[in-house]
Amino acid sequence: MPLRIKGDRMDITNFRPISLLTSFSKILEKVIYTRLYQHINQNNILATKQDGFRNNSSTEKASFKLIKEILLAPNDKLTVGGIFCDVEKAFDSVNHDILLSKCEFYGFRGKTNSLLRSYFNDRYHTVLINNSSSNNTTTFSGWGKIKHGVPQGSIFGPLFFLIYINDHLNIVAEPSKPILFADDTSIIITNPSLSKFKEYINNIIGNINDWVRGNSLSLNFDKTYVLQFRPKNSYEINKKISCDNKLIKETKNTKFLGLDIDSSLS
Repeated sequence: MPLRIKGDRMDITNFRPISLLTSFSKILEKVIYTRLYQHINQNNILATKQDGFRNNSSTEKASFKLIKEILLAPNDKLTVGGIFCDVEKAFDSVNHDILLSKCEFYGFRGKTNSLLRSYFNDRYHTVLINNSSSNNTTTFSGWGKIKHGVPQGSIFGPLFFLIYINDHLNIVAEPSKPILFADDTSIIITNPSLSKFKEYINNIIGNINDWVRGNSLSLNFDKTYVLQFRPKNSYEINKKISCDNKLIKETKNTKFLGLDIDSSLS
């Protein structure tokens, strides 16, 4: 598994692994994937609010859900805001033991679970450095064992990730509305009471952080934002939301699946 660079080539945090899979292995993955997905569909396992990596889903549908929830709230005289979460290197941080235990919980037991476990065992990665600007030499690092993450570029990878985060929504209670697309998690919060609005945001961000840590993931506080949607000249709540002694950034605009969203939706 070599690494590719995303973004700033000098920033080591932008390195991302790519799995090199043979055509034969992809054929086997597709056969097994079909059986796994059939079980998932028949038992309605995946959360309906998850729009990532699923048939009949798209970024447009997820964006429509988000904007619809925001626009409906003022009609019901509700204060409305959003939490836009960023989980740091979510795909690369999946804990294999936790994933396999969740697979077992969802019915992939016995030989099926052993097969899935063997898929993760004895995988290795290396770093390739191609210094084409000088003498056109190629250098490899030593091989290291892969201890976590789902193979990116594989057929299984997206499905495994959806299984891993499927219980994420259990921590978000009504009337909050989660909008999910793969690892992009946004929570729309509405409340008629200004005082309870801030309380709800605090509780939800705390619950999200607890779930993230409990699943060996990490919330990126530098890219997690709180945003209050309101018409111009209307009352703005002093939110000051904190989690783990870190202040959650307030913003008047953010991006959701490539869509620029501001506080007034103008």
